[in-house]
Amino acid sequence: MNPYKPKFVKIIKVEEMTSDIRLFRVDFKCRHRPGQFIEVFLPHYGEAPMSICSCSTQYLEMTVRAVGNVTNAIHKLNVGDTIGIRGPYGNGYDMKSLKGKHLYIIGGGTGVAPLRGIIKYAEQHPKDFASVNIFMGFRNPEQVFFKEDIELWQRMFNVYLTVDQPSKAWRHCCGVITTLLEKQKLINENGVAMTCGPPVMIKFVIKSLNAAGFRNDQIFMSLERLMRCGIGKCGHCMVSNLYVCKDGPVFRYDQVQDKKE
Repeated sequence: MNPYKPKFVKIIKVEEMTSDIRLFRVDFKCRHRPGQFIEVFLPHYGEAPMSICSCSTQYLEMTVRAVGNVTNAIHKLNVGDTIGIRGPYGNGYDMKSLKGKHLYIIGGGTGVAPLRGIIKYAEQHPKDFASVNIFMGFRNPEQVFFKEDIELWQRMFNVYLTVDQPSKAWRHCCGVITTLLEKQKLINENGVAMTCGPPVMIKFVIKSLNAAGFRNDQIFMSLERLMRCGIGKCGHCMVSNLYVCKDGPVFRYDQVQDKKE
């Protein structure tokens, strides 16, 4: 099969998450790991990489933020419309290798989306992990998405939320996400942390984890780059001698900590 040729599939669900973020479920059956991504193609507009935010062999879900020509055009699509998909691509999380561990899932803003697949896996296999601890940070309460999921996760796991700009009705933490980490007792023994978000957030999350005793080989990070081709040919996502699309987007921190862009 031509790796550049997308498969056209139907949209089977559209859900508005925030004023500029929508969740799309497409009829695309495949096996994939949490953390992998797809290339999404819309004729006459172009193609863009999207993180998979589901954990199912029967469909794929992605969250799309309207920030450009392609994503704005996708936002105009409805249930029953078709869209092109290539993939899944990249290196994801080997969840079976994490069995029995304390999971620390740390996401900021749209970086929460790639981590949702991990949490969905934990929903399906709750007895596989010693504990599941979810830390999420957003700009303000209006930017919080996956609200229905969060309500379920709060019943199943340890969930901690924070925003930079709280409203009067906000009842959770206020401040940057490291504020949450510093307030909790993190179990570094037999623990593993996964983080995704803005680079500056990841930098300080790793510092907080190191201060709590986490080694760099216990920390995984998802890098966001412009992965135009998805198969390591165009070079747009190259970091030192690594391709984010092929070697990542999920990296163990000790394997990339000395890499320079």
